[in-house]
Amino acid sequence: MRTALKKDEKVLLIIRHHWLKLVPAFAIWLLVAVITLWIANKSESFTASAALIIILLAAIFPLWIYLNWIHNIWAVTNLRVIDEGGYFTRHAKESPLDKINNIEYSQSFWGRVLGYGNVDIQTAAEMGETTYIMIHHPKLLKDTITHAQEESKKAQVNNQALQLAKAIAENQAKPSQTMIADELHKLFELMQKGAITQEEYVAQKNKLMR
Repeated sequence: MRTALKKDEKVLLIIRHHWLKLVPAFAIWLLVAVITLWIANKSESFTASAALIIILLAAIFPLWIYLNWIHNIWAVTNLRVIDEGGYFTRHAKESPLDKINNIEYSQSFWGRVLGYGNVDIQTAAEMGETTYIMIHHPKLLKDTITHAQEESKKAQVNNQALQLAKAIAENQAKPSQTMIADELHKLFELMQKGAITQEEYVAQKNKLMR
């Protein structure tokens, strides 16, 4: 994964397209290789070295498909869903967990047998709805995002509760303005009665006003 993680961000899942996405490209290359070898065997003018060159050049196509496949990933973290892909050309986009409104997956009969399906993600962003076709283990992707959203909400609630408790504790530890005014009035009366000196009054007043 090329996207840099944020502070305290953890990767929960990395998933790709199903390996069946690779089959057509490798099937075409294999067909080209078989036809080339057959022609080389039948034709005296077509040398084995020429056949090998053609086969190697044809292998560039499935190799290019494979490189794009292995770099086209969906990463689920505890903060967001990252969609990045491409090897020669690159693209990347992300959806914060709190912006994802709904996520669904669907599988055909063969999809259930072979383990692939489609995933539909609806977000509050401008892109709205995005459907990803032929994802490996679509249910796992959906469940991981849902679980990450639940854990993120729990963390937010806990954080808010801690902040509220801290604020309450600070308010309880710190005298209110009314209490300070009452204490200052009592100190002033004591000074007027001669129970404390002016220096003691000033010292106590400064202590209360901190």
